[in-house]
Amino acid sequence: MRPPPSIAELGWSAARQSAFAPLAASGLVPGRVVLEHNHVFRVWTTGGEVLAEVAGTLKHRASARHELPVVGDWVGVRLDPAGARSQIREVLPRQTRFSRKAAGRDTVEQVVAANIDTLFIVFGLDSPVNTRAIERYLVVGRHGGTDPVILLNKADLATRPEAVRAEAAAVAGSAPVLLVSTKGGVGLTELEGRMERGRTVALIGPSGVGKSSIVNELVGRDMLAIGAVREWDQRGRHTSVHRQLVVRDAGGLVIDTPGMRELQLWDVGNVGEAFDDIAALASACRFRDCRHDTEPDCAVKMAVDAGGVDRARYASYLKLQHEQADLARKREARELNDARRQARTPQKGPRTPDKERTRERR
Repeated sequence: MRPPPSIAELGWSAARQSAFAPLAASGLVPGRVVLEHNHVFRVWTTGGEVLAEVAGTLKHRASARHELPVVGDWVGVRLDPAGARSQIREVLPRQTRFSRKAAGRDTVEQVVAANIDTLFIVFGLDSPVNTRAIERYLVVGRHGGTDPVILLNKADLATRPEAVRAEAAAVAGSAPVLLVSTKGGVGLTELEGRMERGRTVALIGPSGVGKSSIVNELVGRDMLAIGAVREWDQRGRHTSVHRQLVVRDAGGLVIDTPGMRELQLWDVGNVGEAFDDIAALASACRFRDCRHDTEPDCAVKMAVDAGGVDRARYASYLKLQHEQADLARKREARELNDARRQARTPQKGPRTPDKERTRERR
């Protein structure tokens, strides 16, 4: 049986250890979140795996849910000497993340996973490749600081896989596009070559694209359940229900995530980060802050009219840019409403000496 992984195998480094020194002096130990279920976390620490809950002080300090722990986070843990449930008292700064607007009407951020080195964006070739979805995932992944790779899974089901790969590569820019098939063994050697000791790979994508099958291949055993393929549309059922970090015997870590029915943007900054061709043309625009929409003398619009930039890709760029601007307006309105609500809430002032003395007598 494999011994528990060391904290170095989980990605802990000398730089992280140095930054953690003040927390260590207060009695905390470093750990990495590997699973969350009903607000209880499995955390790997220097002493092995523990179950932990978020301390009340951390909940109180957090301004929103995205500041609380997620899978992949490094945290400061206060161990329970009696062996009971430990406490997560600090979330260390995230180096990278994949986050989106949470599903529903609330304008809040949901961090899907944190401290990702390589982001495998997975799509299944049992249905036509969606280049617009590839662009959307790349916008989010690149802004979060990850190194994205597009995986076209179920290549054995495609009649012309290389043609589909070329179509995806046309919108992927500098992100590699790999054909993968867990049944046929296609592309698995390339994936293995991207796994290194202490480095974290996360698999993100829509439901039913075969992420869990890829995780099982990378790990070398059936860690995750795999759904059967539905006969009526040949699509795999979505089986992952929790985000989970898995340590490989061969080195490296893999985060599996549930499939996404939608991916709404959250503060992705410059949408052009995922549109290399449009970004390259921007320097020739008349205005330095040109948004390539209604501005005159726009080099991007000229290129679209001349056929140098695909019109559908340009429309996708504008759609994402408008979505980002709309989100910014909603966030501003929410922050204003929160400030007004807080201003209306009576604030308790500091205790006066007389009140303190009365309390002491009681």
